[in-house]
Amino acid sequence: QVQFVESGGGLVQPGGSLTLSCTASVENLSTYIVGWYRQVPGSQRSLVAQILSGGTVIIAPSVRGRFNIGRDYAKKSVFLRMNNLKPEDTAVYYCAGRQGLEYENTWGQGTQVTVAS
Repeated sequence: QVQFVESGGGLVQPGGSLTLSCTASVENLSTYIVGWYRQVPGSQRSLVAQILSGGTVIIAPSVRGRFNIGRDYAKKSVFLRMNNLKPEDTAVYYCAGRQGLEYENTWGQGTQVTVAS
């Protein structure tokens, strides 16, 4: 069974940086569409960044210029690099992956990111 596991969450001060990692139990992660989503209580889960199987990157407008997504092939993981963090970035961040648009996402358990002084 395919699994996606997030790590790297925590508490960071405004203006700080944090890198989340999503490790997948798959043979070839490059064939997967992998996205990072976030959710705050009372709101729907929203897409933050996504990397497609061909390497195309999609970044949500709210984090463009501050967040970056990429693959670490050696570690079979996808990272989310977050810079200049703001209190409104506080959320539970989820990693999800699928082999194509016709498939459902497989979700990780989530990792909490808190931006506060």
